[in-house]
Amino acid sequence: MPEIKPQTYKDPRSPETFARFHERSRTRDPDWMYSFVRLLTTPISLFVYRLRVIDVDNVPASGPVILAPNHFSNFDHFLAGAWLRRRIRFLAKSQIFGRNALLDYIFNHGGVFPVRRGHGDQEAFDTMRAILRRGGCLLIYCEGGRSRSGELGEPRRGIGRAALETGVPVVPVAIHGSQGIRSWRRFVFPKVTIRYGKPISFGVVEGPTREQQQEVAVEIFGSVRELYEGLARDGRHAGAHRPSYS
Repeated sequence: MPEIKPQTYKDPRSPETFARFHERSRTRDPDWMYSFVRLLTTPISLFVYRLRVIDVDNVPASGPVILAPNHFSNFDHFLAGAWLRRRIRFLAKSQIFGRNALLDYIFNHGGVFPVRRGHGDQEAFDTMRAILRRGGCLLIYCEGGRSRSGELGEPRRGIGRAALETGVPVVPVAIHGSQGIRSWRRFVFPKVTIRYGKPISFGVVEGPTREQQQEVAVEIFGSVRELYEGLARDGRHAGAHRPSYS
């Protein structure tokens, strides 16, 4: 496993720094930039990482939904959306916003919005709710960030809070093999398999407690873990098929 740079978990900049990203994400859908980026990244997913997906039809074709995958690689966003016709909205750490005008444009027009990890970022949750109210497809990593060990990590409360406060269906997603993407500089290109679980729904809870949030996060990630362990045990061809777009 190649060395991974240490993460900076707290962004010292004020919430106002990111207001323009949240404002656009709450009121406008991703535009041509999303399609352009997908045009560039999908061939990499299919032909370099030989992406195979299972049960992609479990993702509703319309209406609000949360995708809840595990997270190993910065390429996971593109892998998760390669076989979905729907345009996925992503959270990304705030440290990558507001530092490069071109990247800011791509993020703003491609459906990416910031979260200030370590701050209990209310603005990010308000943006999530706004996207889901508009019938969007939102991806939230169960572990909150990339696993640093190459193994599944532990669930964070954020996915539980989002599920309880909105009540929308949550689709557990297992991404298997993407931890090997970190070795691309050695010309090692892993095979990646993704399995989409059946949607899970929770009743709306106004102001859920930390314990409630964590309990739901653990339940969701338990489904992700079960899917992931099934892929590890049975291989990528068990139940795999060439999917139709969702």
